[in-house]
Amino acid sequence: MRKACLWLTMGLALPVFAQHDLSGTWVAQYHEDQPERGPGPEIGDYLGLPINDAARFRADNWDASLLTLPEWQCRPHPSDYGDRHSHVRIWEEIDAATQQLVAYHTHREWQAQERTIYMDGRPHPPDYVAHTWQGFSTGKWEGSMLTITTTHLKTGYIRRNGVARSDRATVVEHFLRHGNYLTMVSIVTDPVYLTEPFIRSSDYLLDNTHQIPPYPCEAVVEVERPTGAVPHHLPGTNSFLSEFPEKYGLPAQAARGGAETMYPEYRLKIRKAQSAKTVATQSAAR
Repeated sequence: MRKACLWLTMGLALPVFAQHDLSGTWVAQYHEDQPERGPGPEIGDYLGLPINDAARFRADNWDASLLTLPEWQCRPHPSDYGDRHSHVRIWEEIDAATQQLVAYHTHREWQAQERTIYMDGRPHPPDYVAHTWQGFSTGKWEGSMLTITTTHLKTGYIRRNGVARSDRATVVEHFLRHGNYLTMVSIVTDPVYLTEPFIRSSDYLLDNTHQIPPYPCEAVVEVERPTGAVPHHLPGTNSFLSEFPEKYGLPAQAARGGAETMYPEYRLKIRKAQSAKTVATQSAAR
């Protein structure tokens, strides 16, 4: 009886390990948000983004030719954006002596980016520590959900058409496994470019037969430019911004984004505005 009680006491004193095994190769399901995750969004499409005027100004002046610069050709996606555009391998780091989970490591197929998610309770570094593409991530299990907090990210993307995320942003992620499916939920809070947290999710299917190949990248000079020249649009000169709303018959204001455009009620506002415009046009024609 004493032995049984002793083992029970020892068992209660042991640390709680992860409720789900996340190890393996997870293949992205690109049928979700495919235009954005594949070829990329259209110029001027800011719909559903809780951006402010500073974010719009920066995006309006962005030129896609920027990606042809040698400095940009092998530039990695940051961790909060790259997970949406790549298959990913996840494995555990276990301390040999204590057998406790120290960290999760991820390797993404796109640009071969590797990330560490510390699970041993260490704190985030001070603000002055250098920022990186992957940032500094810590995780904890909340029931069957792994919650990850990431700081110290370099400036990155909210959307791959010039909409930026600043280096002051904090990203909270939730990994939820359901059988052979893994859902990654990302919540970006950015005091520089966002007025509300920006939430998006991506799903993955476990496929340990999938082989992630190497990703060598070598920059080449595709376009000859004067030294120091950077592709851009001066304020008010980007003629491509109107193409997206005209193509889909949207009010120009809707394409400008903002927190309001994230919610279903905004559809009613657009319809009322379009109806009022139609009535006004018909009245003027009479």
